[in-house]
Amino acid sequence: MNVFALFHTRVADALKALYPDLSGEALSRIVVEPPRDSGHGDLSTNAAMVVAKPLGKNPREVATALVEHFKSDADVALIEVAGPGFINFRLNAPIWHKALQSVATLGADFGRTNVGGGEKVNVEYVSANPTGPMHVGHTRGAVFGDALASLMAYSGYDVTREYYINDAGSQIETLARSTVLRYREALGETIDIPSGFYPGDYLIPVGQALAAEFGPSLIGKPDSEVIPIVKDRVLKAMLELIKADLAKLNIHHDVFFSEKTLHGQGGDIDLTLQWLRDEGMIYEGRLEPPKGKTPEDWEDREQTLFRATNYGDDVDRPLVKSDGSYTYFAADIAYHRNKYLRGFKHMVNVLGADHSGYVKRLEAAVKAVSLGEAEIDVRICQLVRLMKNGEPFKMSKRSGDLVTLADVVEEVGPDAVRFMLLYRRNDASMDFDFAQVKEQTRDNPVFYVQYAHARTWSIFRNVAKEMPGLDVSVAALAGADVGRLDSAADLELIRAVAQWPRIVAAAALAHEPHRIAFYLYELAGAFHGFWAKGSHDVALRFVNADDSKLTLARLALVGAVRQVLLNGLALLGVSAPDELS
Repeated sequence: MNVFALFHTRVADALKALYPDLSGEALSRIVVEPPRDSGHGDLSTNAAMVVAKPLGKNPREVATALVEHFKSDADVALIEVAGPGFINFRLNAPIWHKALQSVATLGADFGRTNVGGGEKVNVEYVSANPTGPMHVGHTRGAVFGDALASLMAYSGYDVTREYYINDAGSQIETLARSTVLRYREALGETIDIPSGFYPGDYLIPVGQALAAEFGPSLIGKPDSEVIPIVKDRVLKAMLELIKADLAKLNIHHDVFFSEKTLHGQGGDIDLTLQWLRDEGMIYEGRLEPPKGKTPEDWEDREQTLFRATNYGDDVDRPLVKSDGSYTYFAADIAYHRNKYLRGFKHMVNVLGADHSGYVKRLEAAVKAVSLGEAEIDVRICQLVRLMKNGEPFKMSKRSGDLVTLADVVEEVGPDAVRFMLLYRRNDASMDFDFAQVKEQTRDNPVFYVQYAHARTWSIFRNVAKEMPGLDVSVAALAGADVGRLDSAADLELIRAVAQWPRIVAAAALAHEPHRIAFYLYELAGAFHGFWAKGSHDVALRFVNADDSKLTLARLALVGAVRQVLLNGLALLGVSAPDELS
């Protein structure tokens, strides 16, 4: 049960009854949410303010009409107009009790929504060059994309998790040549790795595998024969390495899309450029010199340009290099047209901080290739600084000069990595403090939330000892007399639990999984706070051996907190332990 969605419907229905000519567009902008100050009520809506203008009325006039309408609503204890036309509701306890009972009834589905309506969504994330293990710079985007995909699937979207393999660029040629050196090393040669090659030890096993498969037979053969053989094998090995690294954080993709498949005669890039020509979206022309520092790839020449400015970009974009090969952006356009032709009108790309300049061009590309039918949300994940006790932290590294994902997971575990990387907005830079994430204090959010979950289990274990005959099954909790929970403290915690469905829907629509982490921390705080109150007020203790009905009602509340924490942690890909050591 979503109390906020319920009242959103009631407010919209009331407006339609009061003003039959009101448009659906005006109604779509109505928001029902908690007021910033809980002293103002349980719910607040902007309804009167957003519909007043199209109605040609004063917002307070509309608000007053709504107040009169809701005075007969049995779930409303108090309703009043505030400020320029906000409406604040104070609800009667029974509706909160119904929300609490729905948690036991729905279990893992409490909070699951259908705001996505089954819409197909492509979430592309990680997409790191397949030239080595995942490093810490990839980790934030990997966790963000994975959590967002889970959140959207939970919210009724048909989600595909996709990884774009950058396997067509010059870096793959360099990777193959670096691997040839490791092959020769495996055959007993002493090698020197030139500057610009990949020096990491992770290529040693690939060279050894080549030596085992081919012996010395590749030595002396022309590069035109050797490089393709090596490329195929090293790319396969690097992808397996990347998949193994991601699995350490329980991250898996549905589709691995090869950039290489876009190239070649008659490939997607050829087809896309021809389609763009037919649609008048590309032309032959010269670009104005860019302001400020001239980019290395800028060329003062007649060239093939995409009319990106027609679709919101700052400049038109080159598609063909001076040597006749395609630009990286040409492949990007073809790739996103491929997504659109696969049925995706809703796309999300998760990119690193160094790709912030790509946002407008990708938006323009998607708008063009879909003729305005599709949209893309490019989410930029800012940098992460590794810290320890507030100071920059230098980890020992197993792969050249880069700190790998595996290094970080080995140091603190997957739960700390996932939760902490989601405990900030993706577009805000952050510090990851290795000392903080190991603390068992409120200052360590992942511990604080997991501790709340473990505490709920400890309460049930205590009940089993103190009241061994009490039935605490799911059915018993669902049938508990939660009307007994009428204290201010009880209702405050119930209201915190009842926020969950609203938080899920809002986070999914906004593509912001950090909202889930924030909410879980707040719910954990509310639960720990209730526990502390019970230490000083006997009436608020979870277990009362002299009143089994009140105990069962409180256990229903504890069980609801536990279920919501479990549901939320599952969306973030974080474990929910029954005990903490």
